[in-house]
Amino acid sequence: MKAILIPVEDHSSMDAVMSCALMLARKFGSYMEGAALGPDFTELAASDFSFSGMIFDEKTRRELLDDARRKFETFMEAQGVGRQGEPGAVCSFGWMGPVLVTDKGLGEYGRVFDLIAVGKPDNSVNAPRRQTFESALFESGRPVLIVPPLVPQTLGDCIAIAWNGSSETARSVAFAMPLLTRARDVPVFNVPHSRLLGPTADDLTRSLRRHGVPARTVMMGDTAKAPGAALLEKAKMLGADLLIKGGYTQSRLRELIFGSVTSEILAEADLPVLMAH
Repeated sequence: MKAILIPVEDHSSMDAVMSCALMLARKFGSYMEGAALGPDFTELAASDFSFSGMIFDEKTRRELLDDARRKFETFMEAQGVGRQGEPGAVCSFGWMGPVLVTDKGLGEYGRVFDLIAVGKPDNSVNAPRRQTFESALFESGRPVLIVPPLVPQTLGDCIAIAWNGSSETARSVAFAMPLLTRARDVPVFNVPHSRLLGPTADDLTRSLRRHGVPARTVMMGDTAKAPGAALLEKAKMLGADLLIKGGYTQSRLRELIFGSVTSEILAEADLPVLMAH
């Protein structure tokens, strides 16, 4: 995890996102790159769309870009992080350039990074947008760290894995291996009511232990709670500071109609979640 992409936008979890990305960067000596996130101006021009009463002209675009860069660089400098290329820096930061990247562009650019850090989306005022998270997840082919508003005291000490046997969760686990091999405890538990054909939680535990990961199987029995709520309750009980899960195992259409564990976790999680699709 040597390169972390951080989309910067004015939302309530922005400081938490940068703080969690920095926690990882200090573990791995990583480079963190900020990118100003903005609207798709081609679409806006076609619809004559205005935002907060302002038409997006060149002046507005420049202000959004400058505000995002200022926020990102001020945070990094206050935390004592050196700029890319400075000698002696354990981790470093840089800026994408003088462009506003759209959600779609973020997913495309994220393909050359090891991780993309975004805020946990919800429907409250000034919250991170779901489109940002979904573009990073579906378009980049890279893992996404979803950060809640409250910064955890630790990150990667106790990592819970929500295992359902899916290829999406297998991919998430593979991406998380640099973290898993450094963890103190890695409980692996089955996702209730969503078991797919494939390896069991015990099978994954044995596989991880071959790599020196301190994994252990924790079985979850039947529960009347929604699967996502049950997962989060178990993770909290085990003292997890990070949850690994595959993103959207079932089809998007089925998810829209019936809901999904992914959506439940996005709505309720109060710990960081690492997902891949």
